[in-house]
Amino acid sequence: MWVVLPLLCAAAGLLGPPACGATDLYASSLEKVHFKSWMVQHQKKYSSEEYQHRLRTFVGNWRKINAHNAGNHTFKMGLNQFSDMSFAEIKRKYLWSEPQNCSATKGNYLRGTGPYPPFVDWRKKGKFVSPVKNQGGCGSCWTFSTTGALESAIAIKTGKLLSLAEQQLVDCAQDFNNHGCQGGLPSQAFEYIRYNRGIMGEDSYPYKGQDGDCKFQPSKAIAFVKDVANITINDEQAMVEAVALFNPVSFAFEVTGDFMMYRKGVYSSTSCHKTPDKVNHAVLAVGYGEQNGVPYWIVKNSWGPQWGMHGYFLIERGKNMCGLAACASYPIPLV
Repeated sequence: MWVVLPLLCAAAGLLGPPACGATDLYASSLEKVHFKSWMVQHQKKYSSEEYQHRLRTFVGNWRKINAHNAGNHTFKMGLNQFSDMSFAEIKRKYLWSEPQNCSATKGNYLRGTGPYPPFVDWRKKGKFVSPVKNQGGCGSCWTFSTTGALESAIAIKTGKLLSLAEQQLVDCAQDFNNHGCQGGLPSQAFEYIRYNRGIMGEDSYPYKGQDGDCKFQPSKAIAFVKDVANITINDEQAMVEAVALFNPVSFAFEVTGDFMMYRKGVYSSTSCHKTPDKVNHAVLAVGYGEQNGVPYWIVKNSWGPQWGMHGYFLIERGKNMCGLAACASYPIPLV
């Protein structure tokens, strides 16, 4: 029986409400300087009325970052391109809550017995991981997780690193229970590519960051899927084996407010859920390791290289953190 899963994609950020009420939050001179510097860095311009609103939101987030960083945590927060946004705003504009079947919970992956290397990073093995991309204001994280996994799988098999078309998946994969900028699942996108005679390259089907009409041309397809390995629900050890022996793995997890301000370190949360009905963002595990006794996954995100650790983050491994082991899969390419 399939698990009902709402896959939501935070296209920008879930920063949570300001630390104080909007009417009583006073910005110090230093905080105003930081905000203006941040505006220049991120090329932000506001009307006079919006400026005050964004300043209040920014200051609330800035104070939350400082309070977190003063505590004893395994990861640090920092300002980024989402720091003038609140959780309520992002939820209203970017999140999608229509339930969807998580086909990856019907696992067909047969796990071995190990042992496996203590550290794996496909970025260090060769040109096997494509550059970090940016999904922009479209809930298309699932397409970037899909293309990232297939790009790596093909590169590992052939030595040729491609750049595949996320926009084709946004526009064309609806018959496989995906919904463009409103969300989808990598496992279902792999099935679409498998049955749809391939996927085109980014150069011939460029990313627009919005829903559009399907313009797929079979004659221009450059990548194909032979099969899909769906990893059994809640089985992180199977994920370890897949990443260690085969290639990077797509997975989904639940994003909460503190994650959006992630800067570095091993992300861990006590506020997120571990059930598949709460996951809302799809990413790509490109490796794993351990830091200060805390095991972690090395994960490629789709919010641009300016977010997190040059577009990557570490998340605690072995605890099904935020439901990350609930819906994992990777493609077996036809090469």
